[in-house]
Amino acid sequence: MTTARTRLSPAARRRQLIDLGVQMARDRPLESVTMEAVAEAAGVSKALIFHYFESKADFHLSVITEQAEEMLARTEPQAELGDPIAMLQASMTAYVDYVADNGRGFVGVIRGAASADDAIRAVADRTRAAMTERILTHAPAIGIERSPAIELSVAGWIAFVEETLVRWLDDPVITREQLVQIFVAALPTLAGLVGNVTQT
Repeated sequence: MTTARTRLSPAARRRQLIDLGVQMARDRPLESVTMEAVAEAAGVSKALIFHYFESKADFHLSVITEQAEEMLARTEPQAELGDPIAMLQASMTAYVDYVADNGRGFVGVIRGAASADDAIRAVADRTRAAMTERILTHAPAIGIERSPAIELSVAGWIAFVEETLVRWLDDPVITREQLVQIFVAALPTLAGLVGNVTQT
């Protein structure tokens, strides 16, 4: 789909190009989002894109950064719920919904850690660190005290969630609701097991 050529402010044009990149990355690998395709969709020349982005890699970095920020915003814990388990369930529901909406975009964000590009790896690492810190911040409310062992188990739980979601995207053998319940139940169970083992 090509957008009619319109005159936009520099900020608005940059925003448009990133939004188009995010949209395209929902159904294809990020590396397959070409400058030619973005230029055609925006109704501008390829040369104009390079006025806003230094390179294709710089554009891809902007796209994956936007995807990561959107994912974190959509899964922000809802403190007004009060109950930390309810907060976890709401965040996990939002997370699964984000995955269902973005597909390849989600895979691009979490697989960024394996990228050859240092900047893209950094985005993936920051995103995962932010999610880990959220869990650890609210964990004491459900009797999970922060410790090196608990930090390790939370990192493992996040890896489990990510890998399960990637597989679920390709083959949704269970419902969205069942998936959320597995994630919500797994965290305190794993943390409790770690706590028991490290105290013996």
